[in-house]
Amino acid sequence: MTDWPEDHEGPGHKILVIVAHPDDAEFMCAASVARWTSEGKEVVYALVTSGDKGTSDPDVVPSELAALREEEQREVCRILGVKKVEFLRYEDGMVQNTLELRKDIVRLIRTHKPSAVITQNPMVRWSGHYINHPDHRNTGDATLDAVFPSARDVHMFPELALNEGLEAHIVEHVYLGARDDIADVYFDVTDTVETKIRALKAHASQMRFTPANGAEPSDEEREFGERLAGWLKDRGAQKGIPYAESFKYFYLG
Repeated sequence: MTDWPEDHEGPGHKILVIVAHPDDAEFMCAASVARWTSEGKEVVYALVTSGDKGTSDPDVVPSELAALREEEQREVCRILGVKKVEFLRYEDGMVQNTLELRKDIVRLIRTHKPSAVITQNPMVRWSGHYINHPDHRNTGDATLDAVFPSARDVHMFPELALNEGLEAHIVEHVYLGARDDIADVYFDVTDTVETKIRALKAHASQMRFTPANGAEPSDEEREFGERLAGWLKDRGAQKGIPYAESFKYFYLG
């Protein structure tokens, strides 16, 4: 497969992004999301957890942190043009690829009927000196199992059709976030780099600096933006694109 768009027909008109925590989607695909919404595509977010363990402060109450992070995610969605965000509210750090979670994700797919699903790569155990979070892996696994075959097959979770009117749905395009050699689709996000950076900064509870509020950004904040832009530039350089986000792609239509 060559670079998008020469030999790539996705993602279609409606995209469902499924991730483990608030800010996961922004690191993975926010610039692509901003591009798609600017083109008139509809994007829906689904978060398996609300990030209630995302702090090193023992005095923070997890339920209060979850509420804060949900509000931050809603603001991020406004920045990106995302129409809706769904919170499944599983416990942070405890996500498993269970039938319960798969059913909940099938419900989301059958409700929103996306042409494309984007999720985290369950095969990534580590990258360099970074050990991938188990919630990321298990969310990716559960999502892939929900997309194929569960959301597609009429006899999987038939109670969703019987009790909730949610009929089987085929997802045509599936993307796994990929910043390594398995990536085979690259989206040109040159026009939305700054939107991605702004979206990530809106996850203020997770920042190691205090985002500026009308004032000049601190050195730490400026370096954060430069580092993010550098990642996108490095990905684009693989294919002669100024700035890109990259994915492993599957066509299931």
